[in-house]
Order: sequence, then structure tokens, then C-alpha cells
Amino acid sequence: MFPAMRVKIAGLDPHQQYYIAMDIVPVDNKRYRYVYHSSKWMVAGNADSPVPPRVYIHPDSLASGDTWMRQVVSFDKLKLTNNELDDQGHIILHSMHKYQPRVHVIRKDFSSELSPNKPVPSGEGVKTFSFPETVFTTVTAYQNQQITRLKIDRNPFAKGFRDSGRNRTGLEAIMETYAFWRPPVRTLTFEDFTNMQKQQAFSQFLTNKSASKL
Repeated sequence: MFPAMRVKIAGLDPHQQYYIAMDIVPVDNKRYRYVYHSSKWMVAGNADSPVPPRVYIHPDSLASGDTWMRQVVSFDKLKLTNNELDDQGHIILHSMHKYQPRVHVIRKDFSSELSPNKPVPSGEGVKTFSFPETVFTTVTAYQNQQITRLKIDRNPFAKGFRDSGRNRTGLEAIMETYAFWRPPVRTLTFEDFTNMQKQQAFSQFLTNKSASKL
């Protein structure tokens, strides 16, 4: 998935064990189309039928709170597909729909129901975060040549595409490429993870700004 989502987590119990997971859920029940003459997305009808639930469990799981808090948690290995028969563990999405990624922090003692093929369990040991700026629309071909060029230029593994793509259309140059440009990092902070009802979430971009309460 490009751009790869990255988060920084704070406020965990350093001695507790946690899973970090991500799922991607529909924003609404609509299907969209891109209108070129007005350069905007328009509703094209009702959403397609729901796809099987998939959850991406971060490969560094299971890890201590201390381990998670000392690193930037990147989801650059997460892969998407529109193949409903996929058996590779990729997250299945419909094309031309809007989706919202969600990050889940799951304490070990609440993880018995955690599975790549089931909805994320709920309970006081599970905390879910989502960020409005990460909403995206799925496509099978990019609708904006400037975005296409940005993806090629930001991809450290796409030198061949940058060289050979000078005389090709951006769509041809990028179609088969995964890019790993690093976007801003969001920070997830817990005041008291063991008392989930009283927790408050904090978030920030890893810039020179200080953390601010959500």
C-alpha cells in the first residue's frame, strides 16, 4: 500500500505484551467514479457486496510495550488486492470505493480471538485509532498524472521506471510498482492503557511540533 502508513506509539505498559494490527474498512456504502472534466470523484451507485474480513497483524507482534514505543511502526509490507479469492493473506478491497485504515493495539490477554481472517476483537484491552487524512479511494489505474509522477519519483526501488519512464506515460511506468515513500508519522498515546474507559488518545505528526491532544 502506498503511501505506507507509519505510527509512533507511546504510553503503553513497557512490561506488557501487545499485538499491533491494521484493518481497512469502508467509509460509506457508495461506489465512486472519477469525472475528468470536473476533476472530482462522484457517487456512481451503491457499494458492492462486502468482502471477507482481513486483518494485517504486524510482523513484529508479539512484542513488549517497551519495544513498540522505541520504534516507528511501519505498515509498508501490507498488501492490497481486489481478488476476492485471494489466499495470500492480502487485504481485499473493492475498486472505486472509499476506505479508512484503522490501527489496533491489542493487549496479549485480549488477543485470543485475533486472526487474519476475522474482525478485530473488541474489549477493554483493545484500542483502535483512525485518522481522517488516511482515507483513500481504491483504483486500478491512477486518475491523476501528477500523483503518478510523484509516486515514481518517491520510490527508491523505481530507478528503472524513472529512467525508462521519461518517454512513457506515468500510468505505464508505475502500474506494477510498490512504492515506499515515507509519509508523516502519527503518534498514538495512551494515558492509562489498563483502564481503557478513562484513556484519552493523543496524536501528532513527527515534525517539530509537540504532541497535541486529539
